[in-house]
Amino acid sequence: MTKKKKPTQAEAEAAVRTLIEWAGDNPEREGLLETPARVARSYRELFAGYETDPRDYLERTFEEVGGYDEMVVLQDIRVVSFCEHHMLPVIGRAHVGYLPNDRVVGISKLARVVQGFARRLSIQEKLTADIANAIQDILKPQGVGVVIQAEHSCMTLRGVNNPGSKLTTSKLLGVMQEDHRTRQEFLRLVNGH
Repeated sequence: MTKKKKPTQAEAEAAVRTLIEWAGDNPEREGLLETPARVARSYRELFAGYETDPRDYLERTFEEVGGYDEMVVLQDIRVVSFCEHHMLPVIGRAHVGYLPNDRVVGISKLARVVQGFARRLSIQEKLTADIANAIQDILKPQGVGVVIQAEHSCMTLRGVNNPGSKLTTSKLLGVMQEDHRTRQEFLRLVNGH
């Protein structure tokens, strides 16, 4: 299967002009003249996850951990993603934890992994699994836990119009899934109890 050529900036801007016209406005109106270029630039930023492999962030690890062998949990990582069904924003928080074997990764790298996968079109369930699987595959810890809580604009701004509702997804691997005490500890830490 040959890879299709990526549309140019000019083609993306033309598509935005078409959407403006489809919505019923005039893309040549003063307030909309620069909108196609702005939208294309903002989409390049919002979908930056296609430009990187988030798994690469996990490659640099630290083995000098002073005997540390307890859970590592990074909470409240901001998630900004887009629903692949409606291309509307999904905004929430991710909580990522792992039980290291013999090495750890810089905590900013966990946030970058979340952002790298989030900045793509996806569904929250797949996003949650992609993050957990990447950490498990690269770091090879004893276990991984990922919980994402997010509000989906496709549900809050349209459709059922239910503002404030949030979807919670989780993916637990290794001892986080198999050992109920480890699972409970992780969930207690991310829930703040």
